[in-house]
Amino acid sequence: MNDEEYMRLALSLAKKGRETTSPNPMVGAVIVKNDKIVGRGYHKKAGLPHAEIIAINDAKEEARGSTLYVNLEPCVHFGKTPPCTEAIINAGIKNVVIAMFDPNPMVSGNGAQRLKDAGINVKIGILEEEAKKLNEAFIVYMEKSRPFFIMKAAISLDGKIATKTCDSKWISNEQSRRYTNKLRASVDAIMVGINTVITDNPMLIPKMIKVKKYPLRIILDSKLRLPLSCDIVKTAEKYKTLVFTSDDSRPDKEARLTSLGIEVVKCPKDENGRVSLKYVSNELYKREIMTVLVEGGGELNGGLLKEGLIDKFILFYAPIFIGGKTALNLIGGKGVDFLKDAYKLKIDCMKKFKEDICLGGYVHRDY
Repeated sequence: MNDEEYMRLALSLAKKGRETTSPNPMVGAVIVKNDKIVGRGYHKKAGLPHAEIIAINDAKEEARGSTLYVNLEPCVHFGKTPPCTEAIINAGIKNVVIAMFDPNPMVSGNGAQRLKDAGINVKIGILEEEAKKLNEAFIVYMEKSRPFFIMKAAISLDGKIATKTCDSKWISNEQSRRYTNKLRASVDAIMVGINTVITDNPMLIPKMIKVKKYPLRIILDSKLRLPLSCDIVKTAEKYKTLVFTSDDSRPDKEARLTSLGIEVVKCPKDENGRVSLKYVSNELYKREIMTVLVEGGGELNGGLLKEGLIDKFILFYAPIFIGGKTALNLIGGKGVDFLKDAYKLKIDCMKKFKEDICLGGYVHRDY
């Protein structure tokens, strides 16, 4: 096996922590000596040992004189766990192959330099693009100090997310919905606006699959119109729920929701009288929410796009036309006046789920 093959194995190990490592990155490590894998490990959860430590413990004495493959630069600072660089040095590892620098300013470049200063041979950039894609949310979280927002929707071929009567169950097929539930299980939070709650009465949790954790449920509701009879309120004691509302919303309704297990956060309004999306983004960052799946309507999607807060999109196209001027569109708001101002997208992947076509890609991607 060569460097790329060992690094690919490290990336594969890292993916095992997809649902549990946030707000930490997904990291896998492989230790090789005399063309034989002698240790491996991956980071399982924030606060638990990092991948490098687990791999070193797995290798034991075989770590001395070996080569370590890791998809993210080893940490050099004391956080919830000691720095991995010192463990690597103390284990007598001879070579370290790294896929990408850590975007965390406390680490970036410093971890690799510490290893070099200790006389360890360091190689950086093996499968760098794959490593960046794996931890794309962590990169945004560190570099932009906000969550990574993913806009997800099921839409008709003419761009509608519901009919004029707000009927949308189901535009996508069962295979697409199963994939959506896997996506829900991989994020920290799912966010919608109040109109989606009133119209669809969603649960905002992964279904149809086994999960390791349930995401935080977020509702943007400037006037606290959240129905006490909806499924989200009924299940608030079981699934953590956060409602963002305006400063002047009803205190009696706030008290009632709080008594039912829902956390209500008051925040400023934007120029349209709605909850400030920038404030919401900042608040979620403070709460260490790294990935947010947006499953709302056109107004929420349009507002997030306008604020530059949509990073990724995943769209499930069903082979149907809905039509109608008043049917609900994927993107609401005022829109752009000229094509030159249209939001530039990068299509990254396309999958088929029977008749449905899933398109995935990025908005405003600059890393």
